[in-house]
Amino acid sequence: MSAPRKVLVTTRLFDDAAAEYLAEHGCVVVPSGLPGDALDADIPDATLSALLEGVEGWIVGMRAVTREILAAHPDLKVIARRGVGYERVDVASAKALGRVVTIAAGANDDAVADHTLAMILALLRRLKESDRAIAAGNWRVLSGYDLTGKTVGLVGLGRIGKAVARRLHGFGTKVLVATRTPDPDFPFVDYVPLDDLIAQSDIISIHAPLTSETRHMIGADALAAMKPHALVINTSRGGLVDDRALLAALEAGRIGGAGLDVFEAEADAAMLPVAAALAARPDVVATAHASGSSAEALARGNLISAQCVVAALDGTDFPPGCLIADGR
Repeated sequence: MSAPRKVLVTTRLFDDAAAEYLAEHGCVVVPSGLPGDALDADIPDATLSALLEGVEGWIVGMRAVTREILAAHPDLKVIARRGVGYERVDVASAKALGRVVTIAAGANDDAVADHTLAMILALLRRLKESDRAIAAGNWRVLSGYDLTGKTVGLVGLGRIGKAVARRLHGFGTKVLVATRTPDPDFPFVDYVPLDDLIAQSDIISIHAPLTSETRHMIGADALAAMKPHALVINTSRGGLVDDRALLAALEAGRIGGAGLDVFEAEADAAMLPVAAALAARPDVVATAHASGSSAEALARGNLISAQCVVAALDGTDFPPGCLIADGR
């Protein structure tokens, strides 16, 4: 009998069902040793290098996967992101070095869509302000706004954008979409250029990947073109919104508020004061990149990641939409 294939898991909350799937397919989990609430981005390089010795699969969370790491560990065959973003993985180097890179496509679509709607409703109904006021002993009624009848602009119509659009349809909103790939199965949305979406929307929700083209797509000019009461929602990636420009717009009263699950500070510690200033505002609802972290979504992501690892090691089919790079 061949020895079990080692799979390093550095994500938080990796559950028994996913570990059992790996075991059933001849793999053994190498735990990271991190505290339950720690991110794998905090693993020191030397510790990570030791953990990766003899490992064939790596289920990774937020840790950067660089060419240096890949080159130093030739046994590593597959990097499986438990999530849908992969900007922290050097995909080109992985492919050039003969590795496989996957994502957990579809695992957190509903979770992020629900979170997006939660942020929109919390801002419209001023839940943060009301909660703080009551906690301070002030029971004055703060009137908010209806979602029904509002114009909501979605930037991007991928899996999560579509899940948000379906939910918005039930609220009786007008949904505008800016995307390169219109979908005929969504006849209840209107496809418009991004500039028109920005000018016409009461609420703008971003569902796009972070690339050199999309970085700061919501910057000072876009914010200046928005309606004075507009809300900006970002549950996608820090960097799609220029956080400094957003803070300036909120401080000047040029827009109505923001719901932020992601910040530029995640990748740039120098931006932490800006993130803190945004999160402290009464017209901002902030969460710590938690939109995809429902219990159900994490369990789906764990299992899909495990399935991707096994598929790469066994040469079988990957779950739909999960294969990002294949250098085999």
